Amino acid sequence: MLKGQVAIVTGASRGIGAAIAEKLASMGANIAVVYAGNEAKAQGVCEKITAQYGVTAKAYKCDVSEFEECKETVNQVKADFGTVNILVNNAGITKDGLLAMMKEDAFDSVIATNLKGAFNMIRHCTGIFIRNKGGRIVNISSVSGMIGNAGQTNYSASKAGIIGLTKSVARELASRGITCNAVAPGFVATDMTKDLGPAGEELMKSIPLGRLGTPEDIAGAVAFLVTADYITGEVLKVDGGIAM
Repeated sequence: MLKGQVAIVTGASRGIGAAIAEKLASMGANIAVVYAGNEAKAQGVCEKITAQYGVTAKAYKCDVSEFEECKETVNQVKADFGTVNILVNNAGITKDGLLAMMKEDAFDSVIATNLKGAFNMIRHCTGIFIRNKGGRIVNISSVSGMIGNAGQTNYSASKAGIIGLTKSVARELASRGITCNAVAPGFVATDMTKDLGPAGEELMKSIPLGRLGTPEDIAGAVAFLVTADYITGEVLKVDGGIAM
């Protein structure tokens, strides 16, 4: 379905990003695995999807909050693969804390990675998509950006910003055959949520479907959106019903 296409997936060395990379590879896409720190895990993702699906995969180290690093990375992907057809902005960090005690850096760094990082990657891929007369952008937001979450003013703000970014990009680029959508996960079982402790039981009660999401649940939604020709500017909640 995506045979011969090239997908950039940020934050793809683990968790949701790795699941997205694997899902798109299973559909035939060649994958640029963008990671921030763990080269071994990123290489592991590349080796796994190459062996299982016979596609080409290569890892690229990039701090997505840095405009020029993103430019260099996109240019290198284009040089290596020939083009870019799909961009999935998944890279994200959390620095949770109560508003009254949150340090300035905790706010700034989360906005820089989660929101500006998505802008940076979109900005540098847009020219390629325009020349290709088409492209697919999927941004990973969060239900925290739709309904808020105590202790996450920085994260919720960044993910709400992703929704505004998505809708504006969708309007701007629609005439070029480029779609831009967002996926808003609820609570997903990853390294970022494994230490919920006693709060986990209360959390489960708040999820109508009664379980945490999986990275594969999110990857399935991304796969749907990158193959949808007539959907743009949409925010697809994958949250077990929390934000219905």
